[in-house]
Amino acid sequence: MPPEKKSRAFPTGNALLYIDCTAIEDEYGNTPAQRAELDWLLYNKPLEYAQLVLGGEIGPYLSLGRGHGRLEDQ
Repeated sequence: MPPEKKSRAFPTGNALLYIDCTAIEDEYGNTPAQRAELDWLLYNKPLEYAQLVLGGEIGPYLSLGRGHGRLEDQ
């Protein structure tokens, strides 16, 4: 069974912006730790997630290795 696709809607004034979160994970989530960090960011700090994606800063963010998505944090 293929993995579930994730997308998220972000309000932007009178419109909604949809981000294909599965595509972001496929592009930037090269390790389980990076995928966990992307999930943590999406569910705990969605505005920051959208800003990082739209600003092209998700790659540099992940390279910092913050570790928010560790299982111990759940």
